[in-house]
Amino acid sequence: MPGRSARELLSAEVLSIGSELTVGETRDTNGGELARSLTEAGVRVQRLQALPDDLEAVTGAFRVALGRADLVVSTGGLGPTPDDLTREAIAAACAEIPDVDPDLEAWLHGLWARRGMPFPAINLKQAWRIPSARAIPNGNGTAPGWWVERPDGRVIVALPGPPREMRPMWHDWVVPRLRGLGLGTDVARTTYRLAGIGESAVADLLGEEILRAPNPIVATYARQDAVDVRISARAAGDRSAAQLVAAAAETVRERLGDRIWATGETTWGEAIGARLDELGWTLATLETGTGGTFAHLLGPLPRLTTAEVRTTAPGTLVELARAIRRASATDVGLAVRARPRSGDTAVSVAVVTGSGTHRESRLAFLGGEQGRQRAALAAADILLRRLRAG
Repeated sequence: MPGRSARELLSAEVLSIGSELTVGETRDTNGGELARSLTEAGVRVQRLQALPDDLEAVTGAFRVALGRADLVVSTGGLGPTPDDLTREAIAAACAEIPDVDPDLEAWLHGLWARRGMPFPAINLKQAWRIPSARAIPNGNGTAPGWWVERPDGRVIVALPGPPREMRPMWHDWVVPRLRGLGLGTDVARTTYRLAGIGESAVADLLGEEILRAPNPIVATYARQDAVDVRISARAAGDRSAAQLVAAAAETVRERLGDRIWATGETTWGEAIGARLDELGWTLATLETGTGGTFAHLLGPLPRLTTAEVRTTAPGTLVELARAIRRASATDVGLAVRARPRSGDTAVSVAVVTGSGTHRESRLAFLGGEQGRQRAALAAADILLRRLRAG
């Protein structure tokens, strides 16, 4: 194997290979999973690309990626059939000729012999290797991966497409070796979860100066259950990544205030459940017009004693919240009602505890199922605020 120049692996591109991806028959989960893993390791992922089983296209993608990134990771195209072209593409991009590796050939023959089956000649392709490649063992399939170190220090990692094969090969074999070569850099990140505000309003409060800064990076994401603000940074100069994130986070908290209800990947059920645990309280809920979206949002909550869903319910919301609290012998009773209003959804919530009553109304954007889901989010926000107020 040729010598390799010292090179930090700070940038990467991920290639997902297979026509089943480009025609929409199969959803590519590998690319996102690998991108997350690399990002967490402090690597800048520059591109994710899905490619058809076309030798010219795949070879070109490897060549271009090797000109831009320190690390190129591919999944798919390592099977035994003629349309599995990843080996040929890497060989062409590296100007090398593949040949049968005797050790890989013996391993493959052993797999079939163990099952008492004749070895198909077509599978010999999976024993191919170019001089600069090292085989990545596959304990869950018949397609070894390739680890290729280029003379300029760049690295190619080729993995099979099935996730049950790709994942252990990546995490158990590839990542430790990448770290040994100098994978990534010092990074830190934190995420704030917001309620009662839209993504555009969040962006307006934060301002362009913060949102366009290259390091730390502050970005907004509209999720199904919240608007998230993610802060990430790389070490720069004499400041660590954690220090840069902490400074930016202080500004974000000042500008967004009590709209922040959680950090990280905390769910509404986890946040409400944690506060109920702190108080030692139990909860009962009654929903009308929501289709049960509030109970679904909370999920399996041990301190949720009763969760009733009705199409209609007579009485005021406060009366309903008191009634469900009394009937369930809980510390907190919550009643939520959702009604269509001019294309949107009117939401009313009542929260009753031993120390008082709170009633609040909001207008949730859109109607139908989306409106009901937003009604549940409004109810969760109101409940959590009341619980945190004690």
